[in-house]
Amino acid sequence: MYRDGARKSIWQEEIRKFSTGADLYQLFDVAIIGGGITGVSTALKLQESGKNCIILEAANIGFGTTGGTTAHLNDFFDTTFAQVIEDFGLDYAQQYAESGKDAISIIENNIEKYSISCDFTRKSAYLFALDEKQEKQLRTIVEGAAKVGHEMSYVNEIPFPIPFKEAVLIPGQGHFHPVKYIKGLCDAFIEMGGSIQENCVCESHDEQENYVILKTSEGEIKAKNVIYATHIPPGINLLHFTNAPYRSYVMAFTLKDNKYPWEMGYDLNDPYHYYRIQEIDGENVLIAGGEDHKTGHAEDTGICFSNLENYVRQYFNVETVFCSWSSQYYEPVDGLPYIGKLPGSKEKIFVATGFRGNGMIFGTLSSQILHDLIVTGANKYQDIFNPLRIKPIAGFSDFVKENATVAFDFIKDKIFIEKIDSYSEIKEGEAKVIRYESESYALYKETGGILHLLKSTCPHAACEVRWNSAELSWDCPCHGSRFNVNGKMLTGPTTKNLQKIFPFQKQ
Repeated sequence: MYRDGARKSIWQEEIRKFSTGADLYQLFDVAIIGGGITGVSTALKLQESGKNCIILEAANIGFGTTGGTTAHLNDFFDTTFAQVIEDFGLDYAQQYAESGKDAISIIENNIEKYSISCDFTRKSAYLFALDEKQEKQLRTIVEGAAKVGHEMSYVNEIPFPIPFKEAVLIPGQGHFHPVKYIKGLCDAFIEMGGSIQENCVCESHDEQENYVILKTSEGEIKAKNVIYATHIPPGINLLHFTNAPYRSYVMAFTLKDNKYPWEMGYDLNDPYHYYRIQEIDGENVLIAGGEDHKTGHAEDTGICFSNLENYVRQYFNVETVFCSWSSQYYEPVDGLPYIGKLPGSKEKIFVATGFRGNGMIFGTLSSQILHDLIVTGANKYQDIFNPLRIKPIAGFSDFVKENATVAFDFIKDKIFIEKIDSYSEIKEGEAKVIRYESESYALYKETGGILHLLKSTCPHAACEVRWNSAELSWDCPCHGSRFNVNGKMLTGPTTKNLQKIFPFQKQ
């Protein structure tokens, strides 16, 4: 299984193609764009209800964030209950708390119903404060949880060798193998008559009176309803201004002393660190994540891995780094996901995005919400997660800040592109966005002298891409589109590659 980066994730040994050779010229009930946990879960749910569905995936199933997640299944979230109470009120916060429990139940039911072997395990989690400031945060989190009836209990010990000030235990959490899980869902979906078309890029949509026409790399495909399960849909939409792309870094370690913590753990640093274990080939590894930053906003992404490794080595008796990778998620300006009808659409196009670090939960919950909106026209969570919701106070300052950042990036990169007189100024293994003879280019030189020369302007909204040394990719700092060294699209919202000038051997 391939994924959207040069580094291999721990889940990628699960290799399989799923394209079913579907008749693309029929009228589908629902076309689901994106083959991660959101798209696959939703497609299965709709197929179960008798809908004729097709999954359209630009690369392969699990290529995006699902293939790069750490697959924590927790029903307490990055946006705390206390914050939701403050911004949206107690009723919404109680719904929010209920949604996490519902999502884990959906996963459990799917596993049981379709006999999916995916290492699913229920266990407790620990949330711990490392200093006095975090202690205050933790108390606020616990108070908010109590108001919505979510259990958190103070404890004196944690199973992690990390000094802490205060900690709580949260029962009923869990984790699983995300690719084994969605493979099981795909098998069930196909068994029920569902279709999957991999290597199919959806470039745009045209919403007609009775159906939607999708323009794709495989030709036009028609469906009565369309779901974008791709984080952000293509084109320019309200969601591009209410969500910001972020990268998170993950490493898997073997430990010399075999003291692997059974439970899951989270500190309250900003960005926070998170921990779990996973069995691979009969042996445990410790999976640790953190060092998050806005996409395209780290000078040297390789340092993020170094910082994470050094932090873990401080407290754990590390033997080897088993593997390391990074992944992308989107931060909503008001803290809650956007699941429902696509803003600006005519009732036939739906979207799910803005999951923060809780993609496995909200991707799963989306399957029920979107199923209900299409099949019955209503869902109990449709208001709280409505993509068209407007809260002038909640998230407004973040909205202004994020969009000011996008504008600044756009202007700054256009003005301050480095000028060079010769390609020989680029060292082997180096990449730069440069100006050469009045044109801007993204230039990468491999070891051995092969140069990869691309136009540096992202096709989505004309921002200039930036180099990601950790994943050997060109990342757009405005909306999160990403490309490999040859300019091929890795991550939307772009639907086009960077314009390729040529790769050539410098003599």
